[in-house]
Amino acid sequence: MPRIFILVLAALTIFAADNPWTKVRELKSGSDLRIYKRGANQPIIATMDEANDERLIAVVKNEQIAFAKADIDRIDARPETKGGRMMKTTTTTTTELHDKVAAPGPQGQLGPSTSTSTGFSNRPKPDFETIYRRVVGAK
Repeated sequence: MPRIFILVLAALTIFAADNPWTKVRELKSGSDLRIYKRGANQPIIATMDEANDERLIAVVKNEQIAFAKADIDRIDARPETKGGRMMKTTTTTTTELHDKVAAPGPQGQLGPSTSTSTGFSNRPKPDFETIYRRVVGAK
């Protein structure tokens, strides 16, 4: 009996791995999407809301729209990025003052001089990756 259970569980796992729609259902809400509908020239840029076996619900220009699975040729999603939206960059420069004459006063010492600067910039978004492609011949 335990062997049958293990075989059934393995078969279900293999079936789920072969179903390309599984990746769509596993997407997190808020993911960036490009949805290619049948017969359309341009993709629809949307934000993921939820998906089930029959349809994908996404937000397009602040409007929630349901897309039937049968009407979708392809879905591209932007992978999730690790870390925050901002990147911190710190640069340290050390210069030697061997050949220069020291200025009078406490800051006029010869030797290495160090300069540090820190900047913040937006983290670039990764490119879209195809997560679903309608099987040719499927309705």
